[in-house]
Amino acid sequence: MAPFDQIVTEAPAAQRPQRAVGAGRLSLVRGAAGVGPGRLYQQGCAQIRLPRLRADHAEAILINTAGGLTGGDMLDWTVEVEAGAAGVVTTQACDKVYRSSGGVANVTSRLSVGPSARLDWIPQETILFDEARLHRRLEADVAPDGRLLVLEAVVLGRAAMGETVRQASLKDRWRIRRGGRLLFADDLVLDGAVSEIAARPSLLAGAGAFASLLLIAPDAERYLEPLRAALGAASAWGGRLYARVLAPDGFALRQALIPALQALGGPLPRIWTS
Repeated sequence: MAPFDQIVTEAPAAQRPQRAVGAGRLSLVRGAAGVGPGRLYQQGCAQIRLPRLRADHAEAILINTAGGLTGGDMLDWTVEVEAGAAGVVTTQACDKVYRSSGGVANVTSRLSVGPSARLDWIPQETILFDEARLHRRLEADVAPDGRLLVLEAVVLGRAAMGETVRQASLKDRWRIRRGGRLLFADDLVLDGAVSEIAARPSLLAGAGAFASLLLIAPDAERYLEPLRAALGAASAWGGRLYARVLAPDGFALRQALIPALQALGGPLPRIWTS
């Protein structure tokens, strides 16, 4: 992990007045009074709020004060959960990626889970609008006895508003390591005529929303049947539990994800059901 005081997201000077650039970094530690922030750093449009600090875990809310993303925007998040601590991280609202007039929006998330620590990374859905361009990268390192839950959900336009995503670019790259060794890798790419790609039975089968859900934990396999009961399909192997979820729209996706998250036994942020 990069030092907290090292700014890693810089845009060219000519773009700064017109582009959203932000970096937010948080470490969570367990103390005598419970779990709380060890260090907190915020830059630009990236903000972090901690509305609930409890004895067993902290809840953090990530905020993009720019309100959305477009080509050339950059966000960089780092969350570290130190030994014995636990945290749940989500977003204030759905991320919105608007039409790009040039370049791509870049979002990087770096996660670290220490010994006997736990992190639930469950941002709300990302909404892609027509001609949006988003490159997203998630990197995580989990201690051998740590627990990491990762959820990333994508909605292709707002069905209730009659929106159709005809052209867009989404590149979503995950690299998860346990004790420094690669444990899980996934590259999801939708590029070009998204409405045609999504219609293919072997891909999204016409779904207008989808999500990837991953649990890394020593006992991940024990949650396989509860997750299958909630979603209908999931796979588990070698301390990994994974599911890809398809739904006709964002509302149906949320209705499927809430019982799935509850089946995995973690605390659900209030903002997910309010």
